[in-house]
Amino acid sequence: MAEISIDINSDLGESPRALADGSDFALMRFITSANIACGGHAGDDSTMQQTLAAARELNVAVGAHPGYPDRVNFGRVEMPLSSEEIEATVREQILALVHAAKKSGMPIAHVKPHGALYHAARDRQVAEAIGRAAMNVDPKLVMVGQAGSAALSHWRAMELRCVGEAFADRAYEKDGRLRSRGLPGALLENPAHAAQQALEIAMRHRVITEDGVDLSIDAETLCIHSDTPSAAAIACEVKNQLVAAGVVVRPLP
Repeated sequence: MAEISIDINSDLGESPRALADGSDFALMRFITSANIACGGHAGDDSTMQQTLAAARELNVAVGAHPGYPDRVNFGRVEMPLSSEEIEATVREQILALVHAAKKSGMPIAHVKPHGALYHAARDRQVAEAIGRAAMNVDPKLVMVGQAGSAALSHWRAMELRCVGEAFADRAYEKDGRLRSRGLPGALLENPAHAAQQALEIAMRHRVITEDGVDLSIDAETLCIHSDTPSAAAIACEVKNQLVAAGVVVRPLP
C-alpha cells in the first residue's frame, strides 16, 4: 500500500497577543509548516523573530505569508494595485522574512499569500506578479495555493513548484470555494468535525460540502487558521486522527 502523507500548516505571527499569551506556540506544537506574516497585513521584525524562534525549537518548517499592505482590513479586502505594485510588495515582504530568518538560521521553504491576495491569485496577472516576486528572491520556493485553483495552474506555467492546500477548519461550497465567514457554519470549530474533514481530504481526496455534495479535492497540505477558536485543540485532534489512521504528517518536500 502506498504511503499517504500530508503537511499541516497554519498562518502565524499575525498577532503580538497570540505570541505573548502562548497561543501561537501551543498551535505550533501540532503543525509541520508555519506561514509567517511578514509586514503586509500583519507582522514586524519582532513578531517574525519570535515566530521563527518557536518554529526552530519545535522543528517546524517556515514560509512567507505576504498579503495586501492593509493592516486596517487585515489584508482581507482586495486592493486596486497594479501588477508591478503587487510584485514589489510581495518581494519586499518575502525578503523581510528571509533577512529575519538568517538571524535564526532558518531556511524559508515556501510562499503562501494571505487573505484577499490568496484568492485574487486566481487572476493570471496577480498570480504572475506573486510568482515573479518569489522567483526573484529564490526560484526554489514552493508556492502554496488553494487546491484546484487557477493560481496553481498559473504558477506551474511559470515552472514554479506548487502544492495544493485544503482547509480542515473551513466549510466548502459545492463550487469548491470556501464558505463565506459571514455565513453560519463557515468555521468548523469542533475538533472532531475538523479532524473528520482532514481525514476525508488526506485519505479519500474529498470533502463533503455544506449542502452535502461530495467534492473532489487533491491537497498536499492542510491549513488550520490560528484565529479559529480552539485552534490548538483542533490541530491536536487533526494530527492525532491522521496519525492514528496511518497518515504520515510531515513538512512539504
